[in-house]
Amino acid sequence: MSPAPRKLLFGTAGVPLASADASTVQGIEHIFQIGLDCQEIEFVNGVKMGLDTARKVALKASARKVRLSVHAPYFINLNSEDRGKRLQSQERILASARMAHACGAENVVFHAGFYGKSSPEQAYQGIRKELSQVVSLLRTERVPVILRIETMGKRSQFGSLEEVLLLCREIEGLQPCLDFSHLHAREGRFNSYEDFSRVLSKVEKKLGRAALRNAHIHISGSHYSQAGELKHLDLKDSDFRYDDWIEALRDFDVQGLVICESPNREIDALMLKQLFWAQKAKMDDPVSTPVQN
Repeated sequence: MSPAPRKLLFGTAGVPLASADASTVQGIEHIFQIGLDCQEIEFVNGVKMGLDTARKVALKASARKVRLSVHAPYFINLNSEDRGKRLQSQERILASARMAHACGAENVVFHAGFYGKSSPEQAYQGIRKELSQVVSLLRTERVPVILRIETMGKRSQFGSLEEVLLLCREIEGLQPCLDFSHLHAREGRFNSYEDFSRVLSKVEKKLGRAALRNAHIHISGSHYSQAGELKHLDLKDSDFRYDDWIEALRDFDVQGLVICESPNREIDALMLKQLFWAQKAKMDDPVSTPVQN
């Protein structure tokens, strides 16, 4: 497994749209060619990659120094009333983690499930039990990936910031995937420099500075209602204040991967990377004040 990144890296959720073809290997090449840094492999409809392909992916990513992560299938509900569906959900996370390791990816992002008929407290306890079993199995198999439970955008979904951070405190080896667009859509807030700073400060307080030194972040624009997120938008077509968000990431010296999920994913990812480094350069090399005689 690769060492944690020492800076903020920007990339896409899935293969860039302008890639020569839709293969992960070609996607990595395109990421490199356009100056991005990372790519999240999307197993959202199932883990369908073979080991031969995974080895080619790992070799290409290593050669191009493109960091990889994986998104587990969407068909996961660790709070299902059906025990069989809970076991299937566990297996989908396990399969994603095994294939992520084969690809050379460090992080596996997943959606934990829905509240359903459970209270938030009941859902928390059930999901905690299921995830503890998954983490224990991966440790037994010596699969060295980081499971990342994602903050979710719909109010019907388990995954508020508080729920995610508490689970990460209680389950050793579990870390958050901070989806700031989801946080904004779920609550109708989290959309100012002060809001973003409070989120990052809470992560640092609950999980320690290391959580910001190896963060995993999702970002896009979002169309939402009172029930939460409805669909992704390009950042310029949304109300998300990404200038303030970039400033907060810079001021908290956040390091790790930023995965862009906008419809025009590589366009927004490049725009964010350029904005981040422009702001950082301005902070690191401020205009000197003339000396007065």
